[in-house]
Amino acid sequence: MVRLTRITTRGGDGGETSLGDGSRVPKHHARVEAYGEVDELNAVLGLAGMELERDARLEPERRRRLAELLEVVQNQLFDLGADLCVPGAAGERLRLPAGHVAFLEAAMAEWQAGLPPLESFVLPAGPPPACQLHHARTVCRRAERALGRLSARLGPRTEPLNPSLGVYLNRLSDLLFVLARVAAGPGGERLWRPGG
Repeated sequence: MVRLTRITTRGGDGGETSLGDGSRVPKHHARVEAYGEVDELNAVLGLAGMELERDARLEPERRRRLAELLEVVQNQLFDLGADLCVPGAAGERLRLPAGHVAFLEAAMAEWQAGLPPLESFVLPAGPPPACQLHHARTVCRRAERALGRLSARLGPRTEPLNPSLGVYLNRLSDLLFVLARVAAGPGGERLWRPGG
């Protein structure tokens, strides 16, 4: 576990921050950008969870299960951020396990099973929880792009990244799309009308 005894350190006042291995980099470094996007995604998921808890349209058991799922994902995103903030080989540091990807895939299969097939693209709209989950999906895609920029900057020979990171974010954006559909509920989805 992490023990935080002091929040203000003044170490970043000059525009640099420490990575998990103690090295110092500018706050605009691609690695910092990538885990910053993951942090924002986590915060947006927190908002989505609050919207789900308040949504009386969904039955209590369904709300509870969705809230539990989002909490697990939020914890996994902290694992992903911890992995991202430490350069180099795994060693003793926390790395995102491939099993987290399998967890997302199983959750997606479970929640998608009860949804009607789509006949058009879904607009990122609808009831507040669905909107929050669509927002989370777009932030997840942005985090995925930031991770891609970091990977391209480092190159596979210089400093390889855990390959599970990109796969996890890609699957998570798919799961968030499915969960947004679930949160919209029957009749709550708005479909794209081309040229409309």
